[in-house]
Amino acid sequence: MKIVAANSAPAVQVEPVEAPPIGDARPPAPPAPEAPEGRSPLLWIVIAAVVLLAAFAVYKFATRAPATTPTTLATATRSDFVRTLRVNGTVEAVSFHSVAAPRLSGPGSGALVVMRLVGSGTRVKKGDVLVEFDRQNQIKNALDRAADLVDLEQQIRKMQADHAVARAVDSTALKQAEVNMQTASLELRRNEIVSKIDAEKNQQTFEEAKATLDQLRTTFELKLKARAAEIRSLEIQRDRAKAAMEYAQANTERLLIKSPIDGIVVLNPIWKGGQMGEVAEGDEVRPGVPFLQVVNSNAMQVRARVNQADIAQLRQGERVRVGLDAYPELNFPGTIDRIAAIGVTSNMSQKVRTFQAVFAIEGSDEKLMPDLSAYVDVEVEKLPNVLTVPRDAITWEGSDSYVTTESGEKRKVQLKTYNEQLAVIEAGLDAGAKVRRNGGTR
Repeated sequence: MKIVAANSAPAVQVEPVEAPPIGDARPPAPPAPEAPEGRSPLLWIVIAAVVLLAAFAVYKFATRAPATTPTTLATATRSDFVRTLRVNGTVEAVSFHSVAAPRLSGPGSGALVVMRLVGSGTRVKKGDVLVEFDRQNQIKNALDRAADLVDLEQQIRKMQADHAVARAVDSTALKQAEVNMQTASLELRRNEIVSKIDAEKNQQTFEEAKATLDQLRTTFELKLKARAAEIRSLEIQRDRAKAAMEYAQANTERLLIKSPIDGIVVLNPIWKGGQMGEVAEGDEVRPGVPFLQVVNSNAMQVRARVNQADIAQLRQGERVRVGLDAYPELNFPGTIDRIAAIGVTSNMSQKVRTFQAVFAIEGSDEKLMPDLSAYVDVEVEKLPNVLTVPRDAITWEGSDSYVTTESGEKRKVQLKTYNEQLAVIEAGLDAGAKVRRNGGTR
């Protein structure tokens, strides 16, 4: 018989839980956030408003009327038409004098140091100093050699005096030997009347006198040659000192360069310090390097290269107009001086050839300097009193040309020629008619 207690709680099963190891206690993980049930209605309202605004902007942009380009009108007028050919070149001097670092005579001619130099663009007169190099060594050398020259000349004069005295002594000794020889010869004639012993003495005296005379004659000539050699040795030293002095004096003069003509100084760039540059005071210049020019500004020219397609339009003696890129306000009249007969290949293509042309410039200006870039306008065609319109008023369709009148009418015209600015109307338009530029409104 089973006995059950009243109001007893139901039995609960308890599963065993494994305890974490000691020392590995970790904080419990936070509970995962609950997923939202749905987006906020306010967010949907904002998105819808942005979409509507974007659609409205696209609609307004698509339905906006196109902006009209303002129409510029030009009037067809009669005027003189000139078509020119422009070529670019470089200004150069017709007459100039190139100055190079001097080559010095004698030993020790290394690099030269510039002590004084006129600036580029300076106007100079004939005889003005252009450049002065360091001359101290050459001046000192000239003074030293001059002192040596004076000393050697004094030695030569003293030696000549000593030799004159020695020659007089030798001449006296030679004369005395000749007298002794004559006396011994006379005594020798008395041998027939003197004793045998005296005769032998006379013979011995004669032989001694003869030997002495022969010896003095021989040594006299040798002494003359030796003394002449001594004098010549000093004279050679003197001549060398004189030549060295003259070299040093000439070098001193070469190191001070003066202008041979009236003109303008132009400094040439040379290689110095690992790069190209103009010479300045304190720089070293190697002998023979041209670093300066004196140009005659009254005679200048422009040397340019002309494309083979344009060379047939140039004629020698034709009038031109020369302008300078650096000074747009300056321009000079001129003529075509020379045109090369043979073309040279271009750097860009072996098939394209260019011809060198030289244009003489008439007139001068202090700003007209060599190595300036210049342009030359050659008048290749001139038509007096012709009907012209701006070139941008012409439109082309194939080989036909048209203008658009003020009213918008498209009218075909016949062109005779044109340049960069104007077009000459030969038929199809009257003077005074107004046409639209840039082809009118499209």
